[in-house]
Amino acid sequence: MEQLTGILFIDIETVPITEHYASLTERLQHEWVRKAKVIKPAPGHENAEPASLFEEKAGVFSEFAKVVCIGLGSLYMADNKWKMRLKSLTGTDEKVLLNDFCTVVSKFNKVHPGMRFCGHNIKEFDIPFLSRRMIINGQALPECLQLWGKKPWEVTHIDTMDMWRFGDYKNFTSLSLLAAVLDIPSPKSDIDGSQVSGVFYKEKDLDRIGRYCLQDVYTSAKVYLRLAGMGNIELEQEIVTE
Repeated sequence: MEQLTGILFIDIETVPITEHYASLTERLQHEWVRKAKVIKPAPGHENAEPASLFEEKAGVFSEFAKVVCIGLGSLYMADNKWKMRLKSLTGTDEKVLLNDFCTVVSKFNKVHPGMRFCGHNIKEFDIPFLSRRMIINGQALPECLQLWGKKPWEVTHIDTMDMWRFGDYKNFTSLSLLAAVLDIPSPKSDIDGSQVSGVFYKEKDLDRIGRYCLQDVYTSAKVYLRLAGMGNIELEQEIVTE
C-alpha cells in the first residue's frame, strides 16, 4: 500500500507557443523552417508549407510548444476501498503553471519521500518536456526531475509504455489502445490530443482541456495496476479543485 500511495500519476497537454507561425520571432521562424524539413507530414500533406506544419505538428516539440495543463493523480485507501485523488493544473501563463506544479510535487514528496511519477510514455515525452520548459522559463528543476548523469536503472519513474514493451522498443502503443486490449473502460471524451490546440486558442476552454487530461491520468493508473498484476481495481474518483 505504501508503495502505491507514493506514486504521482501524471499527464500533460501542450500547444504551440503561438497560435500561428507568423507570430513567432524571426529567429524561431528560421529555426522552424529548418525543423520542418525533417518532420514527416501527415498523408496527403507531403507538400505542406512550414507555416501549416507549425499548427499541425509544433505542439509536441518542447522548443516550439508550451504546457497548458498538467494532470495529477494519487491513490489512497479509505473505507477499505482504493480511491484516486485527481487535480488538474491549467493556465495561460506557463511559468506560473510550472511553479504551481513544483509546489504540488514538493508537498507530495514531503509526505511520500522518494515519490515516483507514473504515466504513459512519460520518460520520452512528459518528463523531458516539463524539464525543458522549466529550463526555458529560467526555473530550477525539482530534485525528482534532475535526471542528468543518472544511469537508466537509477531513474525510478514508472512508464506504462516501458512496462508493456517488455524490452521491445520497435513500436509505440497508445494509451487508448492499451486500455482497449486490457479491457479497461476508458472514459469517453469529446476531444482528443490533436484538438487541444484549437480548444486552447480558439475556444479558450481550459476547463475542457483539464477534464480531458484527467481522463488520461485515471486511465494510466488503471493500466499501471493491471500491468503490475493487481487486476482491474475499481477506483473511486475525487476531483480536487483547490
